[in-house]
Amino acid sequence: MPFQQGSARTRQRTVLLVGIVVLLAGLVLAVVLASILTHGKPEGSPEMLKWKDRGTTKNLQEVILGRCYSYVMARHSELGDMDCLKIWESLKQAFIYKNPCNITPEDYQPLMELASHPIPCNKSLFWSKTNDLAHRYTKSNQNFFTLEDTLLGYMADRVSWCGDPSAPGINYESCPKRSECESNPVSVFWKLASKMFAETACGVVQVMLNGSIEAGAFKSSSIFGSIEIFNLNPDKVSAVHIWLMHDIGGPQSESCSGYSIKRLKSILEERNFQITCEDNYRPVQLLQCVHNPDHTDCRLCTSSKAAP
Repeated sequence: MPFQQGSARTRQRTVLLVGIVVLLAGLVLAVVLASILTHGKPEGSPEMLKWKDRGTTKNLQEVILGRCYSYVMARHSELGDMDCLKIWESLKQAFIYKNPCNITPEDYQPLMELASHPIPCNKSLFWSKTNDLAHRYTKSNQNFFTLEDTLLGYMADRVSWCGDPSAPGINYESCPKRSECESNPVSVFWKLASKMFAETACGVVQVMLNGSIEAGAFKSSSIFGSIEIFNLNPDKVSAVHIWLMHDIGGPQSESCSGYSIKRLKSILEERNFQITCEDNYRPVQLLQCVHNPDHTDCRLCTSSKAAP
Protein backbone atom coordinates (compact mmCIF):
# COMPACT_ATOMS: atom_id res chain seq x y z
CA MET A 1 0.00 0.00 0.00
CA PRO A 2 1.32 3.53 -0.76
CA PHE A 3 0.61 4.74 2.77
CA GLN A 4 2.53 1.86 4.36
CA GLN A 5 5.49 2.37 1.98
CA GLY A 6 5.66 6.11 2.83
CA SER A 7 5.50 5.38 6.54
CA ALA A 8 8.35 2.89 6.26
CA ARG A 9 10.52 5.35 4.36
CA THR A 10 9.83 8.00 6.99
CA ARG A 11 10.92 5.65 9.77
CA GLN A 12 14.09 4.83 7.84
CA ARG A 13 14.93 8.51 7.40
CA THR A 14 14.26 9.14 11.07
CA VAL A 15 16.52 6.29 12.15
CA LEU A 16 19.22 7.49 9.74
CA LEU A 17 19.05 11.08 11.02
CA VAL A 18 19.16 9.92 14.63
CA GLY A 19 22.18 7.80 13.82
CA ILE A 20 23.96 10.73 12.18
CA VAL A 21 23.18 13.03 15.14
CA VAL A 22 24.47 10.43 17.62
CA LEU A 23 27.63 9.96 15.53
CA LEU A 24 28.28 13.73 15.34
CA ALA A 25 27.66 14.12 19.06
CA GLY A 26 30.12 11.34 19.73
CA LEU A 27 32.76 13.00 17.55
CA VAL A 28 32.26 16.37 19.25
CA LEU A 29 32.51 14.75 22.67
CA ALA A 30 35.69 12.93 21.65
CA VAL A 31 37.29 16.17 20.41
CA VAL A 32 36.35 18.03 23.60
CA LEU A 33 37.70 15.25 25.83
CA ALA A 34 40.92 15.08 23.81
CA SER A 35 41.35 18.84 24.11
CA ILE A 36 40.80 18.77 27.86
CA LEU A 37 43.18 15.87 28.36
CA THR A 38 45.84 17.45 26.17
CA HIS A 39 45.72 21.04 27.50
CA GLY A 40 44.89 20.15 31.06
CA LYS A 41 48.25 18.57 31.68
CA PRO A 42 50.58 20.95 33.59
CA GLU A 43 53.63 19.67 31.77
CA GLY A 44 52.09 20.63 28.43
CA SER A 45 51.33 24.26 29.41
CA PRO A 46 53.91 26.89 28.38
CA GLU A 47 55.62 28.50 31.37
CA MET A 48 57.20 31.91 31.70
CA LEU A 49 60.99 31.95 31.49
CA LYS A 50 62.58 32.47 34.91
CA TRP A 51 65.27 35.10 35.54
CA LYS A 52 67.16 36.62 38.49
CA ASP A 53 66.05 40.27 38.32
CA ARG A 54 62.72 41.86 39.23
CA GLY A 55 59.92 41.49 36.73
CA THR A 56 58.08 44.07 34.66
CA THR A 57 56.85 47.02 36.70
CA LYS A 58 53.22 46.55 37.68
CA ASN A 59 50.79 48.69 35.66
CA LEU A 60 53.58 49.50 33.22
CA GLN A 61 51.23 50.99 30.64
CA GLU A 62 49.71 53.41 33.14
CA VAL A 63 53.15 54.36 34.49
CA ILE A 64 54.58 55.11 31.04
CA LEU A 65 51.50 56.99 29.83
CA GLY A 66 51.28 58.99 33.05
CA ARG A 67 54.91 60.04 32.87
CA CYS A 68 54.63 60.83 29.17
CA TYR A 69 51.60 63.09 29.62
CA SER A 70 53.18 64.75 32.65
CA TYR A 71 56.34 65.49 30.66
CA VAL A 72 54.78 66.83 27.45
CA MET A 73 51.80 68.62 29.01
CA ALA A 74 53.22 70.05 32.25
CA ARG A 75 57.02 69.92 32.35
CA HIS A 76 57.73 70.73 28.69
CA SER A 77 54.56 72.00 27.08
CA GLU A 78 56.45 72.79 23.86
CA LEU A 79 56.39 69.03 23.23
CA GLY A 80 52.61 68.82 23.66
CA ASP A 81 52.05 67.54 20.13
CA MET A 82 53.80 64.23 20.90
CA ASP A 83 51.48 61.22 20.81
CA CYS A 84 51.88 59.37 24.12
CA LEU A 85 49.66 56.48 23.05
CA LYS A 86 51.83 55.83 20.00
CA ILE A 87 54.94 56.13 22.16
CA TRP A 88 53.58 53.49 24.56
CA GLU A 89 52.62 51.16 21.72
CA SER A 90 56.07 51.45 20.15
CA LEU A 91 57.71 50.63 23.50
CA LYS A 92 55.42 47.64 24.01
CA GLN A 93 56.02 46.29 20.51
CA ALA A 94 59.77 46.43 21.13
CA PHE A 95 59.62 43.61 23.69
CA ILE A 96 56.20 41.94 23.99
CA TYR A 97 56.12 38.20 23.13
CA LYS A 98 59.89 38.30 22.49
CA ASN A 99 62.65 36.31 24.16
CA PRO A 100 64.15 38.93 26.52
CA CYS A 101 67.69 37.90 25.62
CA ASN A 102 67.24 38.57 21.90
CA ILE A 103 66.37 42.28 21.85
CA THR A 104 68.11 44.48 19.26
CA PRO A 105 68.52 48.26 18.85
CA GLU A 106 66.28 48.00 15.78
CA ASP A 107 63.42 46.92 18.06
CA TYR A 108 63.54 50.35 19.71
CA GLN A 109 64.10 52.47 16.61
CA PRO A 110 60.41 53.43 16.16
CA LEU A 111 60.28 54.51 19.82
CA MET A 112 63.43 56.60 19.51
CA GLU A 113 62.05 58.39 16.47
CA LEU A 114 58.73 59.12 18.18
CA ALA A 115 60.06 60.29 21.57
CA SER A 116 63.36 62.03 20.79
CA HIS A 117 63.63 65.81 21.00
CA PRO A 118 66.48 68.34 20.81
CA ILE A 119 68.46 69.50 23.84
CA PRO A 120 69.63 73.15 23.90
CA CYS A 121 73.35 73.65 23.30
CA ASN A 122 75.57 73.93 26.40
CA LYS A 123 72.93 72.17 28.53
CA SER A 124 73.83 68.46 28.31
CA LEU A 125 75.06 66.92 31.56
CA PHE A 126 76.58 63.43 31.55
CA TRP A 127 77.31 61.53 34.74
CA SER A 128 78.92 58.37 36.07
CA LYS A 129 78.62 57.13 39.66
CA THR A 130 76.97 60.43 40.63
CA ASN A 131 73.35 59.51 39.91
CA ASP A 132 71.72 61.12 42.93
CA LEU A 133 73.89 64.25 42.97
CA ALA A 134 73.59 64.89 39.23
CA HIS A 135 69.81 64.72 39.36
CA ARG A 136 69.54 66.83 42.48
CA TYR A 137 71.53 69.41 40.58
CA THR A 138 69.34 69.36 37.46
CA LYS A 139 66.24 69.63 39.64
CA SER A 140 67.64 72.74 41.33
CA ASN A 141 69.09 74.13 38.09
CA GLN A 142 66.71 73.30 35.27
CA ASN A 143 69.05 74.77 32.67
CA PHE A 144 70.80 71.38 32.47
CA PHE A 145 69.56 68.06 31.14
CA THR A 146 70.75 64.57 31.98
CA LEU A 147 69.45 61.67 29.91
CA GLU A 148 66.88 61.05 32.65
CA ASP A 149 65.63 64.62 32.17
CA THR A 150 64.68 63.90 28.54
CA LEU A 151 61.31 62.35 27.68
CA LEU A 152 62.81 58.91 26.98
CA GLY A 153 64.81 58.86 30.20
CA TYR A 154 62.01 60.35 32.29
CA MET A 155 59.56 57.65 31.19
CA ALA A 156 61.97 54.75 31.74
CA ASP A 157 63.81 55.86 34.90
CA ARG A 158 63.72 53.13 37.59
CA VAL A 159 61.21 51.12 35.56
CA SER A 160 61.74 47.54 34.40
CA TRP A 161 60.14 45.53 31.60
CA CYS A 162 60.65 42.36 29.59
CA GLY A 163 58.62 40.08 27.37
CA ASP A 164 58.14 36.34 27.07
CA PRO A 165 57.22 34.12 24.11
CA SER A 166 54.22 32.70 26.03
CA ALA A 167 50.97 34.52 26.86
CA PRO A 168 50.37 37.24 27.95
CA GLY A 169 53.69 38.22 26.34
CA ILE A 170 54.93 40.30 29.30
CA ASN A 171 56.78 38.76 32.25
CA TYR A 172 55.72 40.38 35.52
CA GLU A 173 57.55 37.83 37.67
CA SER A 174 61.19 38.16 36.60
CA CYS A 175 63.45 39.73 33.97
CA PRO A 176 67.08 38.93 33.07
CA LYS A 177 69.98 40.68 34.70
CA ARG A 178 72.74 42.01 32.49
CA SER A 179 74.95 39.18 33.76
CA GLU A 180 72.43 36.67 32.38
CA CYS A 181 72.29 38.30 28.94
CA GLU A 182 73.39 41.71 27.70
CA SER A 183 70.76 41.95 24.99
CA ASN A 184 67.92 42.29 27.48
CA PRO A 185 65.17 44.92 26.93
CA VAL A 186 66.27 47.44 29.56
CA SER A 187 70.03 47.30 28.80
CA VAL A 188 69.48 47.66 25.07
CA PHE A 189 67.11 50.58 25.66
CA TRP A 190 69.52 52.54 27.85
CA LYS A 191 72.48 51.92 25.57
CA LEU A 192 70.58 53.21 22.56
CA ALA A 193 69.09 56.15 24.45
CA SER A 194 72.57 57.06 25.78
CA LYS A 195 74.00 56.92 22.28
CA MET A 196 71.30 59.25 20.95
CA PHE A 197 71.68 61.62 23.91
CA ALA A 198 75.40 61.97 23.17
CA GLU A 199 74.84 62.39 19.43
CA THR A 200 72.47 65.32 19.96
CA ALA A 201 74.76 67.19 22.41
CA CYS A 202 76.17 70.49 21.18
CA GLY A 203 78.25 73.41 22.44
CA VAL A 204 79.92 72.87 25.83
CA VAL A 205 78.98 69.64 27.58
CA GLN A 206 79.47 68.77 31.23
CA VAL A 207 80.27 65.45 32.87
CA MET A 208 79.97 64.89 36.62
CA LEU A 209 82.24 62.16 38.04
CA ASN A 210 82.80 60.77 41.53
CA GLY A 211 86.28 61.46 42.90
CA SER A 212 85.61 59.51 46.10
CA ILE A 213 85.61 56.10 44.40
CA GLU A 214 88.78 54.19 45.16
CA ALA A 215 88.77 52.38 41.81
CA GLY A 216 88.91 55.68 39.92
CA ALA A 217 86.44 58.32 38.80
CA PHE A 218 86.46 57.32 35.13
CA LYS A 219 85.77 53.76 34.02
CA SER A 220 86.01 52.81 30.38
CA SER A 221 83.36 50.10 30.94
CA SER A 222 80.71 52.56 32.14
CA ILE A 223 77.94 53.84 29.85
CA PHE A 224 79.72 57.18 29.69
CA GLY A 225 83.12 55.59 29.08
CA SER A 226 82.01 53.01 26.52
CA ILE A 227 79.13 54.69 24.66
CA GLU A 228 78.51 58.37 25.33
CA ILE A 229 82.09 59.61 25.07
CA PHE A 230 82.52 58.02 21.63
CA ASN A 231 79.25 59.39 20.27
CA LEU A 232 79.96 63.04 21.08
CA ASN A 233 80.32 64.82 17.76
CA PRO A 234 83.49 66.98 17.57
CA ASP A 235 81.81 69.06 14.88
CA LYS A 236 78.99 69.98 17.26
CA VAL A 237 80.66 69.86 20.70
CA SER A 238 83.26 72.56 21.34
CA ALA A 239 84.43 71.58 24.83
CA VAL A 240 83.99 69.07 27.65
CA HIS A 241 83.95 70.34 31.23
CA ILE A 242 84.68 67.69 33.87
CA TRP A 243 83.23 68.26 37.33
CA LEU A 244 85.03 65.93 39.74
CA MET A 245 82.97 65.80 42.91
CA HIS A 246 83.95 64.36 46.29
CA ASP A 247 81.60 63.18 49.04
CA ILE A 248 81.28 65.64 51.92
CA GLY A 249 83.52 64.15 54.59
CA GLY A 250 84.37 61.30 52.27
CA PRO A 251 87.69 60.24 50.77
CA GLN A 252 89.25 62.27 48.01
CA SER A 253 90.52 59.27 46.10
CA GLU A 254 91.22 61.16 42.92
CA SER A 255 91.71 64.73 41.78
CA CYS A 256 91.78 66.29 38.33
CA SER A 257 95.40 65.15 38.05
CA GLY A 258 94.52 61.55 38.89
CA TYR A 259 95.29 58.55 36.70
CA SER A 260 91.76 57.80 35.45
CA ILE A 261 91.09 61.47 34.69
CA LYS A 262 94.31 61.57 32.69
CA ARG A 263 93.04 58.58 30.71
CA LEU A 264 89.74 60.36 30.08
CA LYS A 265 91.53 63.52 28.97
CA SER A 266 93.65 61.48 26.58
CA ILE A 267 90.56 59.98 24.94
CA LEU A 268 88.92 63.39 24.61
CA GLU A 269 92.09 65.00 23.22
CA GLU A 270 92.36 62.28 20.59
CA ARG A 271 88.85 63.24 19.50
CA ASN A 272 89.83 66.93 19.32
CA PHE A 273 87.78 68.23 22.24
CA GLN A 274 88.86 71.10 24.45
CA ILE A 275 88.90 69.98 28.09
CA THR A 276 88.75 71.55 31.54
CA CYS A 277 88.52 69.73 34.85
CA GLU A 278 87.40 71.21 38.16
CA ASP A 279 87.58 69.59 41.57
CA ASN A 280 84.36 70.11 43.54
CA TYR A 281 82.54 72.43 41.15
CA ARG A 282 81.23 75.07 43.55
CA PRO A 283 77.51 75.21 42.60
CA VAL A 284 77.26 71.43 42.98
CA GLN A 285 79.28 71.39 46.21
CA LEU A 286 76.98 74.00 47.71
CA LEU A 287 74.10 71.68 46.91
CA GLN A 288 75.91 68.89 48.77
CA CYS A 289 76.32 71.22 51.72
CA VAL A 290 72.56 71.77 51.99
CA HIS A 291 72.46 68.33 53.62
CA ASN A 292 75.69 68.86 55.59
CA PRO A 293 75.74 72.57 56.54
CA ASP A 294 77.83 72.13 59.68
CA HIS A 295 80.49 69.90 58.20
CA THR A 296 83.98 71.39 58.05
CA ASP A 297 84.11 70.79 54.30
CA CYS A 298 81.13 73.11 53.95
CA ARG A 299 82.28 75.78 56.39
CA LEU A 300 85.53 76.03 54.49
CA CYS A 301 83.85 75.68 51.11
CA THR A 302 85.72 77.77 48.59
CA SER A 303 85.72 77.90 44.86
CA SER A 304 88.08 75.42 43.25
CA LYS A 305 90.38 76.25 40.40
CA ALA A 306 89.78 74.73 37.01
CA ALA A 307 92.61 72.59 35.68
CA PRO A 308 93.35 72.50 31.96
